[in-house]
Amino acid sequence: MTPQFLRFLMAGGIAAAANYGSRFVFSQWLGYGVAIVLAYLVGMTVAFVLMRQHVFDARERALGPQIAKFAAVNALAVLQTLLISLLLARWLLPRLGVVEHVEAIAHLAGVLVPVVTSYLGHRMLTFK
Repeated sequence: MTPQFLRFLMAGGIAAAANYGSRFVFSQWLGYGVAIVLAYLVGMTVAFVLMRQHVFDARERALGPQIAKFAAVNALAVLQTLLISLLLARWLLPRLGVVEHVEAIAHLAGVLVPVVTSYLGHRMLTFK
């Protein structure tokens, strides 16, 4: 593991915690799927700031193109997160007999899945 990937994991961990935690807040008023997407946007904002500043050292490059590329890479990741979360919560976990905290477990797995694809996308596209 390179130092950059370790910084990515740390920044991503902070962003994932913001994502995961905010989903519980959003779920107080919104449906599960909508709450996941909004929580993902919270996490994505935290991730962009941390990665631009501390992981890829891209502060000197133009902000607009970075935001657009970051959003494109994360569009794929949010689809991965949503698909995995819904698949686990609505189908797999209940079939395995898991009945408690199904949505929380499913969302956590959904947040973890796009770690590698996001790193490669940001390294090779967003902050290049």
